[in-house]
Amino acid sequence: MNRKHTLVVALSLAAAAVAGVVALSSTLRLGQSSQKASAATLAARTAQLDRFEAALRAELARKPRALPPLPKLPTAPSAATAPVAPAGAGVQRVVYERPAPIVVTKHRSGEREGGHDNGHDEDGGHGEGGDD
Repeated sequence: MNRKHTLVVALSLAAAAVAGVVALSSTLRLGQSSQKASAATLAARTAQLDRFEAALRAELARKPRALPPLPKLPTAPSAATAPVAPAGAGVQRVVYERPAPIVVTKHRSGEREGGHDNGHDEDGGHGEGGDD
């Protein structure tokens, strides 16, 4: 390794170490300051949380209002109550037609070409044995 390269690597490692120490010290300082909360601040926050908890418990204890009754629907539509289509308008029908299947053929070169790999004997018969 060249001396210049060694110097660059050493300086970058030193800079990284200094940045790590600075970050660690600021983190430790933040942790110490959060532990120095006053008793009055803690009491106020605890009282606020207690009020919120009491409001949640009161809301859970309350019963919800009754739902309105469901509307009465006819069981079978009669000819008198069936909606009337405008004159000349036919009933719209939706017909789903499946698309033609997609066939993918993969040609693998060299497979079953030449040789006796096709399952036939030399005399044209099938299988082993030859006593047909």
